[in-house]
Amino acid sequence: MRGRCAGASQPPAPVYPHGPPMAAQDLTEPFDLVDADGAPLGVEKPRGLVHRDGDWHQSVHLWVVFDGDPLRVLLQRRAYDKDTHPDLVDVSVAGHLRAGESPRDGLREAEEEVGLAVRPEDCVALGVRRSVSAGDGYVDREIQHVFLVRTAAPFEALRPHPEEVAGLVLVPLEGLRALVATGAPLAAIERDQAGARPVTLTRAALV
Repeated sequence: MRGRCAGASQPPAPVYPHGPPMAAQDLTEPFDLVDADGAPLGVEKPRGLVHRDGDWHQSVHLWVVFDGDPLRVLLQRRAYDKDTHPDLVDVSVAGHLRAGESPRDGLREAEEEVGLAVRPEDCVALGVRRSVSAGDGYVDREIQHVFLVRTAAPFEALRPHPEEVAGLVLVPLEGLRALVATGAPLAAIERDQAGARPVTLTRAALV
């Protein structure tokens, strides 16, 4: 399994086979509604109304693991103006399925969000989970299709989408496990438009 880096500095304009990436706050982006088991309801609804009304819909979560010893994991800091979980640290790549997309179609998000072009056949399906969260003015009920991909691309070559991702975070896999299991603070490297710097992650910083 290998992800291919889309480029580091001033990459050529990417070509998106499923259409150009949506802005982070395009509340008109259409979603297919599903039931709590993920079965399609045959209804499309705009993102803003889906989150307002708490309808079940689908998303893709992709974990990116860097080759090497020790294994390291890519996380992302969500944009400050996202309608759900702004400024929190999340899975490597996370995105909703647009109307008509399959879970593997949704893996386009890897290139859109972090600049890593992945082939769907290189991504291992880990399973499906339900997630429910609520905040100021929204209820987010998702059927999440979870995948994993390993890559030899350097962390420094990835490029966060400026409208969707505030920064990229590099963490050791074992340290991330300890943070989730015990709450042990985790030393990490975060890179954004201002450059790279050391940070310390706590549970409160995670989605």
